[in-house]
Amino acid sequence: MKRREFLKVVAGSAVLGIQPKLVSEAIAAGTKIGGMQKRALGRMGWKVSVVGFSGLGLMHYDQATCTAAAHKAFDQGLNYYDVAPAYDKGNCETKLGIALQGLDRHRYFLACKTKKRDKDGCRAELEQSLEKLKTDYFDVYQLHHLVKPDDVKTALGPGGAIETILEAKKAGKIRAIGFSAHTTKAALEALRGFAFDTVMFPINYVEYYTRGFGKEVLALAKEKGAAVLSIKTINSGAWPKDAQRTRKWWYRPLESQDDINLAYRWTLSLPGVVIGFPPGWMDLQEKAIAAGRAYRPATKADARQLQAMAKDCGSIFKREEDLVASARIPYPYHPHECA
Repeated sequence: MKRREFLKVVAGSAVLGIQPKLVSEAIAAGTKIGGMQKRALGRMGWKVSVVGFSGLGLMHYDQATCTAAAHKAFDQGLNYYDVAPAYDKGNCETKLGIALQGLDRHRYFLACKTKKRDKDGCRAELEQSLEKLKTDYFDVYQLHHLVKPDDVKTALGPGGAIETILEAKKAGKIRAIGFSAHTTKAALEALRGFAFDTVMFPINYVEYYTRGFGKEVLALAKEKGAAVLSIKTINSGAWPKDAQRTRKWWYRPLESQDDINLAYRWTLSLPGVVIGFPPGWMDLQEKAIAAGRAYRPATKADARQLQAMAKDCGSIFKREEDLVASARIPYPYHPHECA
Protein backbone atom coordinates (compact mmCIF):
# COMPACT_ATOMS: atom_id res chain seq x y z
CA MET A 1 0.00 0.00 0.00
CA LYS A 2 1.33 3.45 -0.94
CA ARG A 3 1.98 5.94 1.87
CA ARG A 4 -0.78 8.28 0.62
CA GLU A 5 -3.36 5.44 0.68
CA PHE A 6 -2.22 4.30 4.11
CA LEU A 7 -2.59 7.79 5.55
CA LYS A 8 -6.13 7.95 4.18
CA VAL A 9 -6.99 4.76 6.06
CA VAL A 10 -5.60 6.13 9.31
CA ALA A 11 -7.27 9.51 8.84
CA GLY A 12 -10.60 7.89 8.00
CA SER A 13 -10.54 5.81 11.16
CA ALA A 14 -9.75 8.87 13.26
CA VAL A 15 -12.73 10.71 11.80
CA LEU A 16 -14.99 7.77 12.63
CA GLY A 17 -13.73 7.88 16.20
CA ILE A 18 -12.94 4.19 16.20
CA GLN A 19 -9.29 4.24 17.17
CA PRO A 20 -9.37 1.78 20.06
CA LYS A 21 -7.89 2.47 23.43
CA LEU A 22 -5.53 -0.41 24.04
CA VAL A 23 -4.60 -1.62 27.50
CA SER A 24 -1.43 -0.06 28.83
CA GLU A 25 1.84 -1.86 29.43
CA ALA A 26 1.27 -1.33 33.16
CA ILE A 27 -2.09 -3.11 33.09
CA ALA A 28 -0.57 -5.98 31.17
CA ALA A 29 2.52 -6.20 33.40
CA GLY A 30 3.22 -9.72 34.53
CA THR A 31 2.03 -11.29 31.27
CA LYS A 32 3.84 -14.58 30.94
CA ILE A 33 5.41 -14.86 27.51
CA GLY A 34 5.75 -18.45 26.35
CA GLY A 35 2.92 -19.75 28.52
CA MET A 36 -0.84 -19.38 28.15
CA GLN A 37 -1.98 -16.25 29.93
CA LYS A 38 -4.99 -16.51 32.23
CA ARG A 39 -7.41 -13.66 32.90
CA ALA A 40 -10.23 -13.12 35.36
CA LEU A 41 -13.60 -13.86 33.75
CA GLY A 42 -15.48 -10.72 34.76
CA ARG A 43 -17.30 -10.66 38.07
CA MET A 44 -16.79 -14.43 38.55
CA GLY A 45 -13.05 -13.95 38.82
CA TRP A 46 -12.27 -17.39 37.38
CA LYS A 47 -8.84 -17.60 35.77
CA VAL A 48 -9.51 -18.59 32.18
CA SER A 49 -7.15 -18.95 29.23
CA VAL A 50 -7.10 -16.05 26.77
CA VAL A 51 -7.80 -18.52 23.95
CA GLY A 52 -10.96 -20.60 23.97
CA PHE A 53 -11.54 -24.01 22.39
CA SER A 54 -14.07 -23.77 19.57
CA GLY A 55 -16.28 -26.86 19.73
CA LEU A 56 -17.63 -25.99 16.29
CA GLY A 57 -14.32 -27.13 14.82
CA LEU A 58 -15.01 -30.74 15.80
CA MET A 59 -17.49 -31.09 12.94
CA HIS A 60 -14.66 -31.63 10.45
CA TYR A 61 -12.91 -34.50 12.23
CA ASP A 62 -13.30 -38.04 13.57
CA GLN A 63 -13.51 -38.76 17.27
CA ALA A 64 -9.87 -39.75 17.72
CA THR A 65 -8.71 -36.46 16.20
CA CYS A 66 -11.17 -34.48 18.31
CA THR A 67 -10.07 -36.16 21.52
CA ALA A 68 -6.39 -35.61 20.74
CA ALA A 69 -7.04 -31.92 19.94
CA ALA A 70 -8.98 -31.29 23.16
CA HIS A 71 -6.28 -32.94 25.29
CA LYS A 72 -3.40 -31.24 23.48
CA ALA A 73 -5.06 -27.85 23.96
CA PHE A 74 -5.44 -28.55 27.68
CA ASP A 75 -1.79 -29.57 27.95
CA GLN A 76 -0.83 -26.25 26.32
CA GLY A 77 -2.68 -24.24 28.95
CA LEU A 78 -6.16 -23.83 27.43
CA ASN A 79 -8.91 -24.32 30.01
CA TYR A 80 -12.10 -22.93 28.40
CA TYR A 81 -14.18 -25.11 26.06
CA ASP A 82 -17.26 -23.86 24.22
CA VAL A 83 -19.87 -25.74 22.18
CA ALA A 84 -23.55 -25.59 21.21
CA PRO A 85 -26.37 -27.92 20.11
CA ALA A 86 -26.56 -26.04 16.80
CA TYR A 87 -23.05 -27.15 15.85
CA ASP A 88 -23.38 -29.96 13.33
CA LYS A 89 -26.83 -30.90 14.65
CA GLY A 90 -25.52 -31.82 18.08
CA ASN A 91 -22.65 -33.97 16.86
CA CYS A 92 -20.06 -31.51 18.18
CA GLU A 93 -21.52 -31.80 21.67
CA THR A 94 -21.27 -35.58 21.50
CA LYS A 95 -17.68 -35.44 20.27
CA LEU A 96 -16.59 -32.91 22.89
CA GLY A 97 -18.29 -34.87 25.67
CA ILE A 98 -16.23 -37.91 24.74
CA ALA A 99 -13.08 -35.86 24.12
CA LEU A 100 -13.10 -34.28 27.57
CA GLN A 101 -13.14 -37.63 29.36
CA GLY A 102 -9.92 -38.17 31.25
CA LEU A 103 -9.46 -34.47 32.02
CA ASP A 104 -10.07 -33.20 35.55
CA ARG A 105 -13.47 -31.48 35.39
CA HIS A 106 -12.41 -29.03 38.09
CA ARG A 107 -9.46 -27.82 36.00
CA TYR A 108 -11.36 -26.59 32.95
CA PHE A 109 -14.42 -24.45 32.24
CA LEU A 110 -17.20 -25.73 30.01
CA ALA A 111 -19.62 -23.42 28.20
CA CYS A 112 -22.70 -24.31 26.19
CA LYS A 113 -25.55 -22.45 24.50
CA THR A 114 -29.19 -22.63 23.50
CA LYS A 115 -31.08 -21.18 20.56
CA LYS A 116 -34.36 -21.89 22.32
CA ARG A 117 -36.12 -18.71 23.42
CA ASP A 118 -38.94 -20.28 25.45
CA LYS A 119 -38.78 -21.79 28.91
CA ASP A 120 -39.80 -25.35 28.03
CA GLY A 121 -37.66 -25.58 24.93
CA CYS A 122 -34.64 -24.30 26.82
CA ARG A 123 -35.17 -26.81 29.62
CA ALA A 124 -35.25 -29.75 27.22
CA GLU A 125 -32.18 -28.56 25.33
CA LEU A 126 -30.22 -27.86 28.51
CA GLU A 127 -30.82 -31.36 29.86
CA GLN A 128 -29.89 -32.91 26.52
CA SER A 129 -26.66 -30.89 26.39
CA LEU A 130 -25.67 -31.92 29.92
CA GLU A 131 -26.17 -35.56 28.96
CA LYS A 132 -24.20 -35.30 25.70
CA LEU A 133 -21.33 -33.50 27.37
CA LYS A 134 -21.26 -35.98 30.24
CA THR A 135 -21.34 -33.32 32.93
CA ASP A 136 -23.55 -32.28 35.84
CA TYR A 137 -23.14 -28.56 35.24
CA PHE A 138 -22.02 -25.86 32.83
CA ASP A 139 -19.72 -23.13 34.02
CA VAL A 140 -21.32 -20.75 31.49
CA TYR A 141 -24.65 -21.22 29.73
CA GLN A 142 -25.58 -18.75 26.99
CA LEU A 143 -28.45 -17.59 24.85
CA HIS A 144 -27.13 -18.37 21.39
CA HIS A 145 -27.04 -16.20 18.26
CA LEU A 146 -29.20 -13.25 19.24
CA VAL A 147 -29.93 -11.19 16.12
CA LYS A 148 -33.20 -9.30 16.60
CA PRO A 149 -34.12 -7.25 19.69
CA ASP A 150 -37.33 -9.29 19.70
CA ASP A 151 -35.21 -12.43 20.22
CA VAL A 152 -33.97 -10.88 23.43
CA LYS A 153 -37.41 -9.74 24.59
CA THR A 154 -38.84 -13.21 24.06
CA ALA A 155 -35.98 -14.94 25.90
CA LEU A 156 -36.11 -12.50 28.83
CA GLY A 157 -39.87 -12.12 28.95
CA PRO A 158 -42.49 -14.11 30.83
CA GLY A 159 -42.17 -17.76 29.86
CA GLY A 160 -38.79 -17.10 28.28
CA ALA A 161 -35.61 -19.16 28.31
CA ILE A 162 -34.13 -17.06 31.09
CA GLU A 163 -36.62 -18.58 33.54
CA THR A 164 -35.21 -22.05 32.92
CA ILE A 165 -31.67 -20.74 33.08
CA LEU A 166 -32.25 -19.07 36.45
CA GLU A 167 -33.89 -22.21 37.83
CA ALA A 168 -30.95 -24.28 36.57
CA LYS A 169 -28.49 -21.90 38.20
CA LYS A 170 -30.32 -22.19 41.51
CA ALA A 171 -30.14 -25.99 41.15
CA GLY A 172 -26.39 -25.89 40.53
CA LYS A 173 -26.55 -26.87 36.86
CA ILE A 174 -25.29 -23.47 35.68
CA ARG A 175 -22.71 -21.25 37.33
CA ALA A 176 -22.77 -18.15 35.11
CA ILE A 177 -25.10 -16.77 32.42
CA GLY A 178 -24.15 -15.24 29.10
CA PHE A 179 -25.21 -14.71 25.50
CA SER A 180 -23.80 -14.55 22.00
CA ALA A 181 -25.03 -11.96 19.51
CA HIS A 182 -24.37 -10.99 15.90
CA THR A 183 -25.90 -7.52 15.87
CA THR A 184 -25.29 -4.42 17.93
CA LYS A 185 -29.00 -3.88 18.64
CA ALA A 186 -29.49 -7.39 20.01
CA ALA A 187 -26.36 -7.21 22.16
CA LEU A 188 -27.30 -3.83 23.64
CA GLU A 189 -30.87 -4.97 24.25
CA ALA A 190 -29.56 -8.02 26.13
CA LEU A 191 -27.07 -6.07 28.22
CA ARG A 192 -29.75 -3.58 29.23
CA GLY A 193 -32.32 -6.26 29.95
CA PHE A 194 -30.41 -8.63 32.24
CA ALA A 195 -27.21 -8.75 34.31
CA PHE A 196 -25.36 -11.16 32.03
CA ASP A 197 -21.95 -12.39 33.17
CA THR A 198 -20.48 -12.84 29.68
CA VAL A 199 -20.99 -11.41 26.20
CA MET A 200 -19.87 -13.28 23.08
CA PHE A 201 -19.54 -10.81 20.22
CA PRO A 202 -17.47 -10.34 17.04
CA ILE A 203 -14.54 -8.20 18.21
CA ASN A 204 -12.43 -8.18 15.10
CA TYR A 205 -10.06 -5.70 13.49
CA VAL A 206 -11.81 -5.72 10.08
CA GLU A 207 -15.29 -5.02 11.44
CA TYR A 208 -13.97 -2.53 14.00
CA TYR A 209 -11.79 -0.47 11.68
CA THR A 210 -14.09 -0.45 8.66
CA ARG A 211 -17.26 0.58 10.52
CA GLY A 212 -16.75 0.69 14.28
CA PHE A 213 -18.58 -2.60 14.82
CA GLY A 214 -18.18 -3.71 18.43
CA LYS A 215 -17.36 -0.34 19.94
CA GLU A 216 -20.78 0.22 21.55
CA VAL A 217 -20.93 -3.34 22.85
CA LEU A 218 -17.51 -3.07 24.48
CA ALA A 219 -18.51 0.17 26.16
CA LEU A 220 -21.81 -1.11 27.56
CA ALA A 221 -20.30 -4.45 28.62
CA LYS A 222 -17.72 -2.52 30.62
CA GLU A 223 -20.44 -0.41 32.23
CA LYS A 224 -22.45 -3.51 33.15
CA GLY A 225 -19.46 -5.52 34.36
CA ALA A 226 -19.83 -8.28 31.77
CA ALA A 227 -16.77 -10.11 30.44
CA VAL A 228 -16.35 -9.99 26.65
CA LEU A 229 -15.57 -13.16 24.71
CA SER A 230 -14.40 -12.39 21.19
CA ILE A 231 -15.64 -14.44 18.27
CA LYS A 232 -14.38 -14.11 14.69
CA THR A 233 -11.08 -12.98 16.22
CA ILE A 234 -9.07 -13.83 13.10
CA ASN A 235 -11.71 -13.09 10.48
CA SER A 236 -10.14 -11.19 7.58
CA GLY A 237 -13.41 -10.29 5.90
CA ALA A 238 -15.72 -11.65 3.25
CA TRP A 239 -14.24 -13.71 0.45
CA PRO A 240 -13.50 -11.48 -2.57
CA LYS A 241 -15.39 -12.63 -5.64
CA ASP A 242 -12.22 -13.51 -7.54
CA ALA A 243 -10.38 -15.09 -4.59
CA GLN A 244 -9.61 -18.78 -4.45
CA ARG A 245 -11.30 -20.19 -1.36
CA THR A 246 -8.74 -22.09 0.65
CA ARG A 247 -11.47 -23.34 3.01
CA LYS A 248 -15.17 -24.08 2.63
CA TRP A 249 -16.11 -21.39 5.10
CA TRP A 250 -18.43 -18.39 5.00
CA TYR A 251 -15.65 -15.89 5.73
CA ARG A 252 -11.93 -15.74 5.07
CA PRO A 253 -9.76 -16.43 8.12
CA LEU A 254 -6.21 -15.29 8.56
CA GLU A 255 -3.81 -18.15 7.88
CA SER A 256 -0.23 -17.12 8.72
CA GLN A 257 0.97 -17.42 12.29
CA ASP A 258 2.33 -13.86 12.29
CA ASP A 259 -1.01 -12.40 11.18
CA ILE A 260 -2.92 -14.51 13.69
CA ASN A 261 -0.57 -13.40 16.48
CA LEU A 262 -1.13 -9.79 15.45
CA ALA A 263 -4.94 -10.09 15.40
CA TYR A 264 -4.98 -11.81 18.78
CA ARG A 265 -2.64 -9.18 20.27
CA TRP A 266 -4.97 -6.42 19.12
CA THR A 267 -8.23 -8.03 20.27
CA LEU A 268 -6.86 -9.15 23.62
CA SER A 269 -5.49 -5.65 24.21
CA LEU A 270 -8.94 -4.06 24.09
CA PRO A 271 -10.22 -3.34 27.62
CA GLY A 272 -12.80 -5.89 28.72
CA VAL A 273 -11.90 -8.66 26.28
CA VAL A 274 -11.00 -11.83 28.17
CA ILE A 275 -11.00 -14.65 25.58
CA GLY A 276 -10.62 -14.89 21.81
CA PHE A 277 -12.04 -17.81 19.81
CA PRO A 278 -10.69 -19.07 16.46
CA PRO A 279 -12.80 -20.38 13.56
CA GLY A 280 -13.90 -24.00 13.46
CA TRP A 281 -10.73 -25.70 12.23
CA MET A 282 -8.23 -27.54 14.38
CA ASP A 283 -5.16 -26.23 12.57
CA LEU A 284 -6.36 -22.68 13.23
CA GLN A 285 -7.16 -23.67 16.81
CA GLU A 286 -3.52 -24.69 17.24
CA LYS A 287 -2.33 -21.39 15.73
CA ALA A 288 -4.65 -19.50 18.05
CA ILE A 289 -3.18 -21.32 21.04
CA ALA A 290 0.29 -20.38 19.82
CA ALA A 291 -0.88 -16.76 19.58
CA GLY A 292 -2.20 -16.91 23.14
CA ARG A 293 1.06 -18.30 24.41
CA ALA A 294 3.00 -15.58 22.59
CA TYR A 295 0.67 -12.77 23.67
CA ARG A 296 2.04 -9.36 24.51
CA PRO A 297 0.17 -6.04 24.63
CA ALA A 298 -0.50 -4.56 21.21
CA THR A 299 1.36 -1.42 20.22
CA LYS A 300 0.20 1.57 18.21
CA ALA A 301 2.27 0.21 15.34
CA ASP A 302 0.30 -3.07 15.56
CA ALA A 303 -2.95 -1.11 15.39
CA ARG A 304 -1.78 0.86 12.37
CA GLN A 305 -0.78 -2.34 10.59
CA LEU A 306 -4.21 -3.88 11.17
CA GLN A 307 -5.94 -0.70 10.00
CA ALA A 308 -4.07 -1.02 6.74
CA MET A 309 -4.90 -4.74 6.48
CA ALA A 310 -8.60 -4.00 7.06
CA LYS A 311 -8.82 -1.64 4.12
CA ASP A 312 -11.12 -2.99 1.37
CA CYS A 313 -12.03 -6.07 3.42
CA GLY A 314 -15.74 -6.77 3.18
CA SER A 315 -17.89 -6.97 6.31
CA ILE A 316 -19.52 -10.29 7.17
CA PHE A 317 -22.02 -8.78 9.62
CA LYS A 318 -23.21 -5.64 7.87
CA ARG A 319 -26.10 -7.43 6.17
CA GLU A 320 -27.52 -8.62 9.49
CA GLU A 321 -27.04 -5.16 11.00
CA ASP A 322 -28.81 -3.50 8.06
CA LEU A 323 -31.69 -5.99 8.08
CA VAL A 324 -32.26 -5.46 11.79
CA ALA A 325 -32.08 -1.69 11.36
CA SER A 326 -34.73 -1.84 8.65
CA ALA A 327 -36.84 -4.36 10.61
CA ARG A 328 -36.96 -6.56 7.50
CA ILE A 329 -34.94 -9.51 8.78
CA PRO A 330 -36.69 -12.86 8.22
CA TYR A 331 -37.31 -15.08 11.21
CA PRO A 332 -35.96 -17.56 11.98
CA TYR A 333 -32.70 -16.36 10.47
CA HIS A 334 -29.89 -18.91 10.35
CA PRO A 335 -27.30 -17.96 7.74
CA HIS A 336 -24.74 -20.23 9.43
CA GLU A 337 -24.17 -22.16 12.63
CA CYS A 338 -21.34 -20.07 14.01
CA ALA A 339 -21.19 -18.69 17.51
